Amino acid sequence: MRDYLLTLCVTAAVTYLLTGPVRKFAIATGAMPEIRARDVHREPTPRLGGIAMFFGLCAGLLVADNLQNLNGVFERSNEPRALLSGAAVIWLIGVLDDKFELDALIKLGAQMIAAGVMVMQGLTILWIPVPGVGMVSLTSWQGTLLTVALVVITINAVNFVDGLDGLAAGMVCIASAAFFLYAYRIWYGYGIEAAAPATLFSAILIGMCVGFLPHNMHPARIFMGDSGSMLIGLVLAAGAISVTGQVDPDALKIFEVTTRQATHAALPVFIPLLLPLTIIAIPFADLVLAVVRRTWNGKSPFAADRGHLHHRLLDIGHSHSRSVLIMYFWSALIAFGVVAYSVHSASMWILLLVVGLSAVGLVLLLLPRFTPRAPLWAQAFVPPRYRRKSWRQGERTAGTDTARDEVPEGGADAAGAPEPEPVPAGVNGATALSAHSRSQDRPKAGSRH
Repeated sequence: MRDYLLTLCVTAAVTYLLTGPVRKFAIATGAMPEIRARDVHREPTPRLGGIAMFFGLCAGLLVADNLQNLNGVFERSNEPRALLSGAAVIWLIGVLDDKFELDALIKLGAQMIAAGVMVMQGLTILWIPVPGVGMVSLTSWQGTLLTVALVVITINAVNFVDGLDGLAAGMVCIASAAFFLYAYRIWYGYGIEAAAPATLFSAILIGMCVGFLPHNMHPARIFMGDSGSMLIGLVLAAGAISVTGQVDPDALKIFEVTTRQATHAALPVFIPLLLPLTIIAIPFADLVLAVVRRTWNGKSPFAADRGHLHHRLLDIGHSHSRSVLIMYFWSALIAFGVVAYSVHSASMWILLLVVGLSAVGLVLLLLPRFTPRAPLWAQAFVPPRYRRKSWRQGERTAGTDTARDEVPEGGADAAGAPEPEPVPAGVNGATALSAHSRSQDRPKAGSRH
């Protein structure tokens, strides 16, 4: 565990330290596209954050290769080199897209090529566990097609959800943390060395996201761009592919117990089928809804729009930060809920906890529909949007009466100017009327004021 934590910290440190220089490089090279209609930010922001994340990935793999307890991963498996090769391909395409805005079909072809590069070097699905059937071996073509499909879906799911500051990096970080706990348990708890590469990939991916998040939280100073979103999507898919189909049921000794116990003990075998989907459940749902929505409207599935889940959260009244936190909450609930159930599937408390937290999440989603109002005695101490309308009207009337008492009879001031029109209150009460909101008499020339 110490070696994994060291790898994670080095990856995070390299990513964090390189993001600042990369931001200056992006500004100098003009990688700051104009604001589009679907964008949420209001000022042009540099991209190319994926450059720092890629070098963080390289640093993490280099450190792990020189650690005694993790060096065996590189000796027994070619998967780390396959990951680095596929990541380099997808990263280069992402950098070009951040600068020159490549066509969607070109990026899709590059994603398939990156997946094919990993398959050629051994990072592929060899077999899948099917409940009620057992381990089903896949032919070479079946494994290749399934691997490429999983990589492409994961990359685009992460790319689609990258619409708010810190959203994609945070959600992938949460998913990676849950996947790390699962893969580490399979590797260390059951002694299955085939799960070691997936554990390493998850630790490195956490470091990449943690190192980039301080620069990407709202208001973001730099975006990861497609060079970053496609990169972390590929690393996430590589971890899922590495552990899926690599677990030997005989090593878990699940057939030496009763049928009921075997059912619970077999969950670590079948969880690889579900966990890769649950950790990207929200991005995957966003991807499916986007394709259906665009196709239904007669548009291309690759045509960008403003209908993603995070856009809908903003439309119903959530702030930018709250929308991101709500997406974090649901990602953590689904990913860690599945991992917890795989560990203690016989415990009813886990199911009840997930149901209870789901109810809390639904309340958070509907929070803008039920704006709380402070009691009368606390009206002056809360933000204007939480004040009662009657109290604000009384405050406005009192302020108007006070101002009228200061104006001479006839509705004009000493200079003969008519009484100024009252300024209407803003949505959040930012321009609420009071005695100080009216135009004051300008000081005479030569006065001390």
